[in-house]
Amino acid sequence: MLKRIVVVSGIVLAVILAFRYCEFKKNDDDGIEYNTNLIQQQILNVGKLVVTEGHFSEVITYKNQQKYFMNMISFEKKALVVVNANVTVAYDLHKMKYDIDEKNKTITILTIPKEEITINPDIQFYDVEQSKLNPFTGDDYNKINKSVKANLAKKIDKSTLKTNAQNRLISELSKILIMTNSMGWKLQYNGKTIESESELNQDLKL
Repeated sequence: MLKRIVVVSGIVLAVILAFRYCEFKKNDDDGIEYNTNLIQQQILNVGKLVVTEGHFSEVITYKNQQKYFMNMISFEKKALVVVNANVTVAYDLHKMKYDIDEKNKTITILTIPKEEITINPDIQFYDVEQSKLNPFTGDDYNKINKSVKANLAKKIDKSTLKTNAQNRLISELSKILIMTNSMGWKLQYNGKTIESESELNQDLKL
């Protein structure tokens, strides 16, 4: 009789322990799922269009000369060109690719979109001089527009606009770093674990 009681008690205890283990495992899994959902939501919040705007101005003189009769006669056209341009440098973080490893509690940034530079110049012509044998044509305006954008691209490279845009990008991505650190997760990029905003700034430079 005593032996039967011991056996029954052992079975009951085993069932209780198994139930408790399953309950603990379920709660643990629920926690992982909750954390994963929270991380995905935060990444969605960060996943937006980051835009940095700038304004540039320049004045150029456009000249063109047509020559006739073995270059003995020439007809010149010229104009003063005033350019005011609005420039934007944007990062579309909707295009960012990442991987979430629930088992190892790791977020890996796979790719970061490159900047998209948009130049919208407002071109005004002054002091236009031309002749009937060498008038301004659509080809001239295309050449001027191409030259203006090339000059503006050089100015953008020498300005702080791209750097400011990158700083805004890193500021957005640092929100993911703060969240992962607070939840005990890791953030990785290029095979390295990012542990601070300074490392983020260094390793995410494009």
